[in-house]
Amino acid sequence: MHALAVTLFNDINSSQSFNYQEIILQMTIFESKVHINRPASQVYSFLADMNNHKQLMPENIQDWDSTFNTASFNIDNMAKLSLKVGNRREDKEVKIIPAEKPPFDLELKWELFSVQHDTDVVFTISADLNMMLKMLASGPLQKLTDHQTQTLGSILS
Repeated sequence: MHALAVTLFNDINSSQSFNYQEIILQMTIFESKVHINRPASQVYSFLADMNNHKQLMPENIQDWDSTFNTASFNIDNMAKLSLKVGNRREDKEVKIIPAEKPPFDLELKWELFSVQHDTDVVFTISADLNMMLKMLASGPLQKLTDHQTQTLGSILS
């Protein structure tokens, strides 16, 4: 888990003794899992191509444009998001990161685990959300992870 330690100091000019408070800021993690009755190589082939990710998106995604390595889209006319593949590990992992500055820092990661001839898939969204965004976005981001894994399972079954 990504953590950033921030130390806040009281007003140095105050007459009180020098106090500090340490706050740990952590990425908010949204995770969903699915078991797919196909080998990891087939699941990886689907996920490695950003063109296929349109099929995993909910209905509120508009103006989808993609290549093998990138995708951009609008979320219900609220925000435009541009993503790119940050890393691929064949039959193991696909990491997706922002291609342009997003409203908040995030990383999407698909991890594949071979189980005999099948694959367990874990989809994780890590997002750097302040308190306000956490309250507003946590529900939709968890629904997105669940929707994408369920849809992946449906497409590849």
